[in-house]
Amino acid sequence: MLIKLMNKERVFSGIQPSGEFTLGNYLGATRNWVRDQDKKINYFCIVDLHSLTVPQDPEELRHQTRSLAAMLMACGLTPEKSTIFIQSHVKAHTEGCWLLNTITPLGWLQRMTQFKDKAAKQESILTGLLDYPVLMAGDIIFYDADEVPVGDDQKQHVELARDIAQAFNHRYEEEFFVVPKPVIPTAGARVMGLDDPTRKMSKSYAHIRGHAVRILDEDKEIMRSFKKAVTDSDNEIVFSDDPAKAGVRNLLGIYQAITGKDNEGVLADFADARGYGDLKVRVGEAVINEVAPIRERHKELMNDPAELDRLLAQGAAQAEAVSQPKVDQMKEIMGLIVPK
Repeated sequence: MLIKLMNKERVFSGIQPSGEFTLGNYLGATRNWVRDQDKKINYFCIVDLHSLTVPQDPEELRHQTRSLAAMLMACGLTPEKSTIFIQSHVKAHTEGCWLLNTITPLGWLQRMTQFKDKAAKQESILTGLLDYPVLMAGDIIFYDADEVPVGDDQKQHVELARDIAQAFNHRYEEEFFVVPKPVIPTAGARVMGLDDPTRKMSKSYAHIRGHAVRILDEDKEIMRSFKKAVTDSDNEIVFSDDPAKAGVRNLLGIYQAITGKDNEGVLADFADARGYGDLKVRVGEAVINEVAPIRERHKELMNDPAELDRLLAQGAAQAEAVSQPKVDQMKEIMGLIVPK
């Protein structure tokens, strides 16, 4: 009721606790979430259950989940403004997923591009790999989310959530679920790999030395990565669409995202630069100054597990207060007896 009175749209964002959090994650998405968290009602979910679609080391998964929660808060997402929680801490997600499974045609899941791509690379296909888009649909629609910020690779999954929401509404002749829409962010920086500026900087490749700047890297490692960044041979610092200048364009784009300057302002800052060596060092310094306080806050949270657990429990309680009543209403609509 409060949310409706406030007349704010609801946004759901999920992020897997796999790989190491990179500069691309921060500049491309998380910093925008922080900037906009006053504008909408936000649910930020660490989707640890999705991670189980492939084998995981249990201790590593627990560590990565806690570290990602601490990272989101260190970047500036605050429990006072946003609901930040771990997916497996809210039972409505798994309970509701089974209910959604009963109205989701198998063909819808088999046509998912990511399933087909991943299944083609595996000898044994786990059921969870096929079914996790239904879990993702529940993640979204159990919170009546209006918008789901996603990359192009996840747009199809949000479209499936729309199909499932509409199928439920049609079967039971009720406008029960909000039909969400995918939102492809345009304001976030598109950060490319330092070793290959034609490929997006990714958590999946963060372990490859020189590909990504990881937020938790020490200053020396960050600077080393920038000094080894791929550029070209002409030593001209310009914004250019020439494919050969992709590395320079990426470095300038990173600097621009951090400083907020326009193209002219960015180039003015490098007017006295002595070639690409200066460019790489100055961009590296700007990144170090940006991530240092994030790294420090992350360390504080990880060193205080009781406080981190308190904040996550608070987020789970807030999420459960919204999602569990929604799932209970689903059960009643579908003919199940809900204990009072």
